[in-house]
Amino acid sequence: MTDRPALSVFCAVALRGAVQETLLPEFTRATGIAVDAHYATTSALVQEVDEGARPDVVIGITAALEKLAAAGVLDAASLATVAKAGIGIAVAPGVPVPDLSTVEDLIRALTAARSVAYSRTGPSGVYLAALLPKLGIADQVNERATVVDTGFTALALVDGRADLAVQQLSELKYVPEATIAGPFPAAVQHYTEFSAAIAVSARDRSGAAALLAHLTASPAQSAYTAAGLETAEVA
Repeated sequence: MTDRPALSVFCAVALRGAVQETLLPEFTRATGIAVDAHYATTSALVQEVDEGARPDVVIGITAALEKLAAAGVLDAASLATVAKAGIGIAVAPGVPVPDLSTVEDLIRALTAARSVAYSRTGPSGVYLAALLPKLGIADQVNERATVVDTGFTALALVDGRADLAVQQLSELKYVPEATIAGPFPAAVQHYTEFSAAIAVSARDRSGAAALLAHLTASPAQSAYTAAGLETAEVA
């Protein structure tokens, strides 16, 4: 370990499994540079930045990072895509795993559930809230939904509030007690793209650049895939 200060990293919670469990430990072992990581939704991280927080590196939803770059907070030239997250479904322990091959299968799973847990403000929840009316099942699902303000929706499966949870697959996987049923059918799948960038005010710019290179290097893709994410090339 070097005597240089730890890098400060803000990271979207959807990437926590890959970043916290694999990529940051690998980076520290390879470089000796410690990392102090803070995880939250991208919207919460942006709010903290707006209130004056200045991490060295930010990892979050690409569109939000582009806005921070336009505002002069992040170095636009450093902005690099790392992975994409698709939306999926998890079920409570002991609950039969539904078939999700088609949109019709998805509709059956959502309407048959005792309660569907989804996020109020996260990308997956916002998307699902818009999708349900298009599928013609908004009232049927929402009248008994478990809407989660923040955090992992699959926790509602573990404590019994719901028997089906919708969220980005990487977030569902972070609750090991839940069983992943699978991704949404391709016809209604929605991907959220995540990028990383160096802050203009980074205290250790060389360390931040080294971390960015580590996060975006080809070997990192296996960590993203293992955490339920998909490579940046996914359409």
